[in-house]
Amino acid sequence: MRAARAEGAPLVAAEGFQSVTGYGVRAVVEDVEVLVGADRYMAREGIDVSALAPEETKIASKGRTALYAAIDGRVAAVIGVADPVKPASRAAIAALHEKGLAVAMITGDKRETAEAIARETGIDHVIAGVLPDGKVAALDSLRQGNKRIAFVGDGINDAPALAHADVGIAIGTGTDVAIESADVVLMSGDLRGVVNAFEVSRRTMRNIRQNLFWAFAYNVALIPVAAGVLYPAFGLLLSPILAAGAMALSSVFVLTNALRLRRIAPAMDEQRAIPAELAAATPAPAE
Repeated sequence: MRAARAEGAPLVAAEGFQSVTGYGVRAVVEDVEVLVGADRYMAREGIDVSALAPEETKIASKGRTALYAAIDGRVAAVIGVADPVKPASRAAIAALHEKGLAVAMITGDKRETAEAIARETGIDHVIAGVLPDGKVAALDSLRQGNKRIAFVGDGINDAPALAHADVGIAIGTGTDVAIESADVVLMSGDLRGVVNAFEVSRRTMRNIRQNLFWAFAYNVALIPVAAGVLYPAFGLLLSPILAAGAMALSSVFVLTNALRLRRIAPAMDEQRAIPAELAAATPAPAE
């Protein structure tokens, strides 16, 4: 609309607007039907896009999503739209690789577009051309071999996948539906928070195992003493006062060990600036 105003083009009203989930939108403009959407939408409506197919291929190869516009049943334009990859995303994916994790992208875009973004960011696996209701099936395909899946999403269409994954991670700047469906909610839209979430989880589970070990070891060692196992040989008994003190000391030890988690430093500082070489790799937003 800003571009239309800049060129002095008239803004006409659209009537009968419809959104076809996973395909595109349609409306009637001045008694003419206008469709805007993916190539699968044009194919579904029987609209020939071969005249603009070469341009669409060029757009997709640059990592942009290609959308066709059709007027009165004939293709009229192809539009390249891009949500620029945040420089922090490349750094976050590299950090996940260092932790031994594989990263996959599930997207409704064409494979050419998805693979261009995957090459830029270092993503390992690409599942492209997925409709909104197919993300759960895509997760199941990735889960083969007893793999555990963490899914990161922010949209309404991501909610089923967030609930289906072993761990659903919602972007805090996303939709309320996605946030309600997730197990973990990142407070910002920075994917470095995913790395930090994994680090907090790893440290927390290690702390829990430590506490369980010392709690069991403490009790296994002192309960027999309190029961008098040393009395026949050494004449030693554990007085109730010392037993109570020992139990209190056990609780203090476990609690103190757990409080160490408050000092966890972020694995990646979300406030830290991205190096210039990463920022320079960010593509232009659209064409």
